[in-house]
Amino acid sequence: MNWNHSGSSRGATIIAVICGGLVLDQQLQFWGQTVANCGVWALFLYWLRGAEARQQLALTACVVYAALGEIFLSLVWGLYEYRLANIPLFVPPGHALLFMLGTILAARLRDWISWAVPLAAAPFIGMLLVTGAGTLDALLYVLFLLCMLFGRAPRLYAVMFVVALAMEIYGTLLGNWAWSAEVPWLGLTAINPPLAAGAFYCVLDLLVMATVARVGRTSTFAQKSLSFTPAR
Repeated sequence: MNWNHSGSSRGATIIAVICGGLVLDQQLQFWGQTVANCGVWALFLYWLRGAEARQQLALTACVVYAALGEIFLSLVWGLYEYRLANIPLFVPPGHALLFMLGTILAARLRDWISWAVPLAAAPFIGMLLVTGAGTLDALLYVLFLLCMLFGRAPRLYAVMFVVALAMEIYGTLLGNWAWSAEVPWLGLTAINPPLAAGAFYCVLDLLVMATVARVGRTSTFAQKSLSFTPAR
C-alpha cells in the first residue's frame, strides 16, 4: 500500500502495535489476546476508514485472503499452531499492517534489495536442504523466486521476505506460535520458523492484485488501486 505520505510515524506505530500485541498475547494469557485483538483491529479499521476506495478494496482483500490462508495453513494443513490452538483475531489485520510496513520500507530502499535478499538467503537455504533440517525452505524459496521473477513488485517482495522473517523469529521466541518440525502431507522438514516463510506474503500480494484487477475490470484501475506495489 502506498502510505508514503505518513511513512515514518505509521511505520513506527505498526511496529509498536505488532510487537506489543504479541507480548500481551503471550504474557496475559486469554485476556492479553483479547486486548491485542481489539488494538490491532481498531488501528486497522481507523486507517481503512481514512483510505481511498481503491485502497480499501486492497486492504479488505488482504484481510480476507489472510484469514483463509491462516485457516488452511494452521488448522487444516498443520504447518504451525498458535498458543491457544486457534487463529487469533488480530492475525488477519496484522498481515495487512505488516504489508503497510513493508511498503513504507520498500519505498525508501533502492532496487539493489531485489537481488541482495535472494542472494543472501541462498546459502542458508542450501545448507538447510543439504542437512535436511529444513527442506520446506527450499520449496518456499523457489516460490519466492517465482514471485520475484513474475510478480509486479520485486522490491516489496524482498522487503517482505526480511520483515516476515523478523516477525516470525520474534513471535516464535515469545511462544505465540510454533512451526511443526515435520510438514504434513509432503514429508518435508521445517525449522521454527522457516527462513523463507516470507514467500507466503508474496503469494498474498499476488492474490490481492488479482482481486483488485478483477474488480476494477481495467488494467489502469488495477495498477493504481493496488497500493501494495511500490515502483520498481
